[in-house]
Amino acid sequence: MSIAQTMQQIGTQAREAYRVLANADADRKKQALHVAAGALHARKKEILEANAKDMAAAKEKGLTGAMLDRLELTDARIDAMAEGLQAIAEFEDPVGKTLSEWQRPSGLKIAKVTVPLGVIGIIYESRPNVTADAGALCLKSGNAAILRGGSESFHSSHAIVECLHEGLRAAELPEAAIQMVPTTDREAVGEMLTMTGLIDIIVPRGGIGLTRRVAEESRIPTILHLDGNCHTYIHASADPDMAVKVVKNAKLRRTGICGATESLVVDASVADAILPRIVDALEGCEVRGDDAAQKADSRIVAASEDDWGTEYLDSIISVKTVSGLEEAITHVNIYSSHHTDAIIASDQNAADAYCRRIDSAIVMHNASTQFADGGEFGMGAEIGISTGRLHARGPVGADQLVTYKYVVRGDGTVRG
Repeated sequence: MSIAQTMQQIGTQAREAYRVLANADADRKKQALHVAAGALHARKKEILEANAKDMAAAKEKGLTGAMLDRLELTDARIDAMAEGLQAIAEFEDPVGKTLSEWQRPSGLKIAKVTVPLGVIGIIYESRPNVTADAGALCLKSGNAAILRGGSESFHSSHAIVECLHEGLRAAELPEAAIQMVPTTDREAVGEMLTMTGLIDIIVPRGGIGLTRRVAEESRIPTILHLDGNCHTYIHASADPDMAVKVVKNAKLRRTGICGATESLVVDASVADAILPRIVDALEGCEVRGDDAAQKADSRIVAASEDDWGTEYLDSIISVKTVSGLEEAITHVNIYSSHHTDAIIASDQNAADAYCRRIDSAIVMHNASTQFADGGEFGMGAEIGISTGRLHARGPVGADQLVTYKYVVRGDGTVRG
């Protein structure tokens, strides 16, 4: 079959599977997820062997260190995937919840009740753990999933999907509820973006090139996961020890994830005292700053205008000095990708103003931006961090993958 025919077949199977999964009881979905988690542990050797193939090919292609870090699976990362599935399994079922209800003078009783979104197409790049997270969250929320992972993670993702299928079979749910696109050809992405009537929502998770293509070409509504140009602002009232500790973690814990701090904003009044300590803490990280930052520490190299808006995904950070809270808020709102931005401050009024006025999906006070993660938010896992405004914003977990309908009950009620 051609790629177009293959995608139509996948879409048709997903639509049929959705009709079953949308009405599956909570216990069967829970069983499927627990069995899938067990399969991840049982098939760990097989998954690691598949990942080794992907890693070897990626190194041959010359992928960056950040991309290799996203791609690599270890015992610990597979264990974390399994734990995520088990956590999702135990959450309250997001389907069939009554959000509100009321009665009208006509006698009608009206309830607003959650229902699945339908068939969700997830397009992502090199992180194979997204395969487990996305498949599990869609299953829990009663949605069928069509997964199109990056070519870099092709073997890893297929091995993970086999574990999800094992869970579906055990719960007597259709395997087509979670399908992996069987080709790395980019034409498959183009087909997905036009499959109206078969796919209800598209979720892209990857670099700016992928998300821009989806935003421009999709005929299907999207939940966008844009790049993570995250800021940490050190206010004049910040505790210096806390600031150094948090910035080091926010930048260097894992440089290749979307929640890594890429831009540091510092009040000029404390720059001379705090920046040398931060540069010491960020050993091995290139620090690029404005004139005032360079004067505070000679190891800081000159930044360009482009640096303020760049997601490095590497051991590089930009530093902008500001006159105070107002300038910091203005700078962050201009250059942030509106993913996650933080303030380090002891002044509660300043922190409250920053949290209220920063226009981002996640705003943090005295915490590392690397906590921008569905698992850390108690969601078990996430499909991505939505930076848009419609339907879902921030971490997209099972509760964000439902919509609602109105159930209206009468007693032979007619309208006059």
